[in-house]
Amino acid sequence: MCAPAAEVTVIEINGMAHVVLSVSEWDRCRAFYGALLPFLGMQCVFSGEDAVYHVGGRTALMITRCGEAHRGARFDQGGVGLHHLCFRCRSAADVDRLHAFLLDLGARIVRAPETGPWAPGYYSVLFEDPCGVRLEANFVPGKGVLAEGAGFNPADGYR
Repeated sequence: MCAPAAEVTVIEINGMAHVVLSVSEWDRCRAFYGALLPFLGMQCVFSGEDAVYHVGGRTALMITRCGEAHRGARFDQGGVGLHHLCFRCRSAADVDRLHAFLLDLGARIVRAPETGPWAPGYYSVLFEDPCGVRLEANFVPGKGVLAEGAGFNPADGYR
């Protein structure tokens, strides 16, 4: 159960500033994210030998080459750390457009666009980058789980 808000002064964050993903298949992932992130409206503001940094949509995403000891590793969704990263779309049609783009890009689609039980009107596509990092893009209308009478449904994947 979620803990009630403390009886103290709190701050309210203003979104997610950035996420950094380390990838094992650097050349393939660099090309993948180099196509995906501009399609999502993100602008490349840094491109170095071992990292690229894109900004847009009130966040930023850096893709870095993983350490030498992990160069052959694949992403493990059940392991410690990141489970998946989800981009928020402005419409269900945007989710569908992204799906078509991903197909043209040759991305591995884990789950084609469909509605889900997690929030009222939840619509998403689930896919992977070349080293298996799970990525999702969703659209949730209105206030989602914060709407009056709504809530988060953990379904089978989050119990």
